Amino acid sequence: MKIAIGCDHAGFPLKTIIIETIQKSGHEVLDIGTFSEEPVDYPDYAEKVGRAVQRKEADRGIIVCGSGVGAAVAANKLNGIRAGLCHDTYSAHQSVEHDDVNILALGARVIGSALAVEIVKAFLGAQFSGGPRHMRRLKKVLEIERSEYESDS
Repeated sequence: MKIAIGCDHAGFPLKTIIIETIQKSGHEVLDIGTFSEEPVDYPDYAEKVGRAVQRKEADRGIIVCGSGVGAAVAANKLNGIRAGLCHDTYSAHQSVEHDDVNILALGARVIGSALAVEIVKAFLGAQFSGGPRHMRRLKKVLEIERSEYESDS
């Protein structure tokens, strides 16, 4: 698989370790930045990773910011992107197997590098099950994505 990776300044120190993990797992890396600890805005890099996945330049993505929350929120604004914030290995593989998550969001200030490596391995090793209940739920998520805002008033 080809994995797009992006981060803000808070995620930069962890990015190198994640890239190494991706490569050791036999996957290709598309490094979208940032390339230093100079302050940048996480939505810019979350969008770049999401766009790479949308355009099929990458099969999946990984985004890293301080908490992981902002990057996940930003990426999830893009059609076809399902970003999951995971700080444990169970969520990392289950999010792919059950929810067809295509972007992993991590919080560099929340988890250490050893745990990040295990989470990335779990994410990369997982495949969407395609089981009937998971397909039914995914279709409902996609319907929500396609729907327009409707006021209750």
